[in-house]
Amino acid sequence: MGSGVRSLTTTAMALACAAAILSAPGVAYAAPTPTPTPTPSPSSTPVSTKDLEAIRKKLERLYHDAAVATDAYNLAEERTDKQSTQIIGLAREIVEGKARLDKLKERVGAAARAQYRAGGLPDETQLLLSDDPQDFLNGAGRVRQGEQATKGMLAEMKRTQKDLEQYTRDAAAQWAKLENNREAKAQAKKKIKKQIAAAEKIESELEKEEKQRLAKLEQQAAYKAQTTWLKSGILDSAGGTSSAQGEKAVEYATAQIGKPYVWGAEGPNTFDCSGLTSQAWAAAGQGIPRTSQEQWKQLDRVSVDAMRPGDLIIYNSDASHVAMYIGDGAMIHAPRPGRTVTIAGAGSMPILGVVRPDK
Repeated sequence: MGSGVRSLTTTAMALACAAAILSAPGVAYAAPTPTPTPTPSPSSTPVSTKDLEAIRKKLERLYHDAAVATDAYNLAEERTDKQSTQIIGLAREIVEGKARLDKLKERVGAAARAQYRAGGLPDETQLLLSDDPQDFLNGAGRVRQGEQATKGMLAEMKRTQKDLEQYTRDAAAQWAKLENNREAKAQAKKKIKKQIAAAEKIESELEKEEKQRLAKLEQQAAYKAQTTWLKSGILDSAGGTSSAQGEKAVEYATAQIGKPYVWGAEGPNTFDCSGLTSQAWAAAGQGIPRTSQEQWKQLDRVSVDAMRPGDLIIYNSDASHVAMYIGDGAMIHAPRPGRTVTIAGAGSMPILGVVRPDK
């Protein structure tokens, strides 16, 4: 370990090693300092450690469910934007197609009228009445050319009409998808608010010292997971050097430390987990999918022991969380509502896998 971080910018190194950050909730680098047993409040019965642990796990589930719903919301929003753009393009094609069809109809009508005027008498009669047979033959050739041109315009009219019909069907299909995704967004938003409200209610009912004990339990759980992960030797052969784009992505992500988590946010002042990673790579000149689940599905996967700074670590079996690896077994992420962008142990949560936005 170590060579990954040494490739970061001076700013990123300083932030990644900040001692103050290492003691924040959710960061797992050193054993937590034992918390003194609090004095029971005379007005209430103190919550036992066992009950607090149950509360911690319940909060974890609630925020996990909120993260899943946030991913669904973000994906629906991304698809809604895409479909809106497609509908605008189709509408433009329909308008242009109708104008083209009107012009073709006008040209075909004019050609038909001209042919009618020229073809009022049989060819033999026109030849007999003509002073100059060559003029007649030249005129007859032009008529035949006009007939062929008219046939061509009629064929083009038919194609244009079919195109318009297809554009109309496509637009109707996109409208249906747009409405479906708007409904999906609304449902996801409702679920997000419900899960977060339930979690906030639980936390609001705790006394100050109980909240402190709960934070300590969270820190201890993260520390235990990180320690177990490091002891597995998973990073013994790691230490790849980040790419130039990876360095820029890490630099952007570290500059966001301390900014609040807000679901659905992509910056510049607030972020959710995938909002942070997608914007960091956008700042590095590499567009990636908006959600953690799509990042897992679409980006190239690499083994955990081969990851390098800038790679994205996907967490949980449902790919509901994402963070950016910054080297030395650490990652940076936007954890959950009520927290800020911070540095934590890369193994402090269950890792699903690692993806690399650049080659």
